[in-house]
Amino acid sequence: MPKLWDQLWIDCHLATMAEGRGPYGAIPNGALAVKDGRIAWVGVAANLHGDPETLATEVISCGGAWLTPGLIDCHTHLVFGGNRAHEFEMRLKGASYEEIARAGGGIISTVKATREASLDQLTQSGEGRLRQLMAEGVTTVEIKSGYGLDTENEMKMLKAAIALGKNLPVRVRRTFLGAHAIPPEFSDDRSGYLDLVCNEMIPAVAREDLADAVDAFCENIAFTREEVERVFRAASDAGLPIKLHAEQLSDQKGAALAAEMGALSADHLEYLDGAGVAAMAKAGTVAVLLPGAFYYLRETKVPPIEELRAAKVPIALATDANPGSSPILSPLTILNMGCTLFGLTPEEALAGLTRNGARALGLGDDLGTLEEGKSADFCRWRIDSPAELAYWVGANPLEQSVFEGSVRPR
Repeated sequence: MPKLWDQLWIDCHLATMAEGRGPYGAIPNGALAVKDGRIAWVGVAANLHGDPETLATEVISCGGAWLTPGLIDCHTHLVFGGNRAHEFEMRLKGASYEEIARAGGGIISTVKATREASLDQLTQSGEGRLRQLMAEGVTTVEIKSGYGLDTENEMKMLKAAIALGKNLPVRVRRTFLGAHAIPPEFSDDRSGYLDLVCNEMIPAVAREDLADAVDAFCENIAFTREEVERVFRAASDAGLPIKLHAEQLSDQKGAALAAEMGALSADHLEYLDGAGVAAMAKAGTVAVLLPGAFYYLRETKVPPIEELRAAKVPIALATDANPGSSPILSPLTILNMGCTLFGLTPEEALAGLTRNGARALGLGDDLGTLEEGKSADFCRWRIDSPAELAYWVGANPLEQSVFEGSVRPR
């Protein structure tokens, strides 16, 4: 007789992360069933309507482990050439991030290395970094362009991101970030570069279906609010959602603009003001916090956590993995940093790397919680409580991760 489910995971506790179900959406002594790559049943094991062996083709006993949704890293720059270890030394000798950028370092130095790298080289180096994220439970990752800064190389980066999603059992979302910096060849022609981004790059990326969204860097060392608005209008014309690097180093009022234009997320937000919080709350725009960059740049101004909480703005966390300001490939460390540096609770931090990370990518209906009908992306952890995921630094209690119903090799 055909079995009802493909898999049934038993002898486990579930941190479903579903809202309205108490802390962590927890279901002690639970069970989770998978059918055709999707969650088919989730609940208390005692409520199963039959013996496990009669219900599923494969029954997996978890030995009392905890299951959580697969981790979602919703803001990374994983594809790039070279590295910037020398700038790390410069900062420790007193140079600021802005001083390095204005001297031709920073993003522009990575642009040179990325332009010189082939598609295969970018894919290969990106794969090594992505595997490290996956080893700590990441099942969905966003990868931005932004180190090509011309049509050919921006598209090359996005093609590398696509290749990573095909080569590995992980979901890759691609974001076009042509408005990341002004390339050297346009140093005296900002308007000309914006013309290229808006009139050539975005239409080309959309035409070839290379990106899922468009991002920009609104900052005093990058693009103004007015320039970002132009980029966002071009994205809208191309049918692409928007998101924004906002209020990282100063208050440029970018988050409010992004929210008013319907952005999925505004990211960084150390200098976010009350008007920005209110605009994000009204629009449902997710606040993506990036404690790795805060830590690495030795910043001191913390995002307005209490104001975001009070306004019920969804808070996501991400690694911001990149060669300059956050060379961090550990989502578990980011959980701890979100708590120790920004004052999030362990539950808020985990929601940031699951439920709210999914929202920041426009994938909340399909990912981020353990609920019936959603993709069967989840992790099995050898822990006594979900708070341990944000507690340890340097430990990795992941036993298994499942992507679309298939167990991934360790």
